[in-house]
Amino acid sequence: MPADPIHRVPVVIAGAGPAGLVAAATLAGQGVASLLVERNPGLSPLPRATAVSTRTMELLRSFGLEAEVQAGQLDLTATGAWAAETLASPEGTELPLGVADLTQAAGASPTTLAAVPQDHLEPVLLRHLERSGLAEVRFGTELVTFDQDADGVTLVLREPATGGCRTVRAGHLVGADGAHSRVRSLLGIAMEGPDHLNEQLTVLFEAPLAEVVGGRRHGIYFIQHPGAAGVLVPNGAGDRWLYGRQWAPERERLADYTDERLTGLIRTAAAVPDLPVEVVAKGAFSFAAQVADRYRAGRGFLVGDAAQRMTPRGGMEMNTAVAEGHDLGWKLAWVHHGWAGPGLLDTYETEWRPIGARRTARSAVQNGEPDGAEALADDLNNRLPHAWLTGANRHPSSTLDLLGPGLTLLAGPSGAAWTAAAATLDPPFPLEAHPLDPEAAATVGIGPTGAALVRPDAQVITCWPALPPDPRAALLHTGWFGGPVSPGGESGRWRRGRRP
Repeated sequence: MPADPIHRVPVVIAGAGPAGLVAAATLAGQGVASLLVERNPGLSPLPRATAVSTRTMELLRSFGLEAEVQAGQLDLTATGAWAAETLASPEGTELPLGVADLTQAAGASPTTLAAVPQDHLEPVLLRHLERSGLAEVRFGTELVTFDQDADGVTLVLREPATGGCRTVRAGHLVGADGAHSRVRSLLGIAMEGPDHLNEQLTVLFEAPLAEVVGGRRHGIYFIQHPGAAGVLVPNGAGDRWLYGRQWAPERERLADYTDERLTGLIRTAAAVPDLPVEVVAKGAFSFAAQVADRYRAGRGFLVGDAAQRMTPRGGMEMNTAVAEGHDLGWKLAWVHHGWAGPGLLDTYETEWRPIGARRTARSAVQNGEPDGAEALADDLNNRLPHAWLTGANRHPSSTLDLLGPGLTLLAGPSGAAWTAAAATLDPPFPLEAHPLDPEAAATVGIGPTGAALVRPDAQVITCWPALPPDPRAALLHTGWFGGPVSPGGESGRWRRGRRP
């Protein structure tokens, strides 16, 4: 019998968590197909992270998913935490969580941070991929091994349910397969930093606790009762909650925590002796603060928990994963289209490993949360400033909504010379020019004749406060149009290509 033909795809993504789903969605938005494989039979049924940052919401908005994600918003009235002896205690202390408050976020963005369980967010992203028609998602499929050469990656995939194997040829491989990443192991990339900082037992359960907290709706409650010290976290509709506490796995077994024992701990933490509790799931995990010593090895890349492991402190683990998936996704798409040379991919590690390392280190600090403004600035990562746009025929939209798959030139209200200069360039990638009203231009940092050149990820390449003597030469000098300056060195020079 003839051998099965090798399946070919531009990018294979291992892992269907937020990082992998966003990487695939970004590729699809750029017109590039991918194969996403997940060894589990489906998306995780557990809520896991619930803190969706402002920047993550901006990226979801760019996919057209803002309203769909916000439909899963938890009913919270504060972004901080509440510390008290029990959930029912009338007195307690409000504690900062190192995130922006709603007023700060609303002034800096067209959207706002949200409290949305991960088991609501992930299905939204999966449905978006299915609608795109450019991402094949295969659950119950694990990566066995792969080999790289100068032109691509050859992977062997296995479906344990059938025992069958499949060979796939891809241009690049993205490891979004979690803290114990097989891709990272096969790439030979080590992790740096401490493991086992804290051992936590967690219980997902349902109980009518809304009437206990009343109007004091926080994202996390620190319980200080000596008999049930830990945290209670609202985790979804229907009074679904998470209870977590420190434990000693070297002396205890998970089996020791029966449903009856867990129910007793939860009742003590809530101070409701007859609270009806339904235990849904239980598990254990270790806190770590580790960063991969490389985010890339040849044609293989790491994103999300495969690249860095953070503690829950600060709530940036999932949001960093989303940002990394988006950044790597558009850069892979550009290289696939021939809009850029392979050196563009070097910028993924140089730009995101320092951010991942900084956020990981901050998550391990026991005291001293950053204030809301500092946390928001770190989350937004110096992206293009948001300004609402005015105009008779314009729906409420932001400067961020103007960004497309290529580069975007934002010009001041008297910046016609920029539009004319851009029209003479004929770059291989899409280039769109948009005039801004005076107020939006001032917010971006340009005058009436100035301009800003912006990447698809809202990073500003260059900003000209006023019109230079030769705007066309100024654009060429950025290096993004074949000029003398080239990001990533010689290997990163942009090469001519065609638009898809």
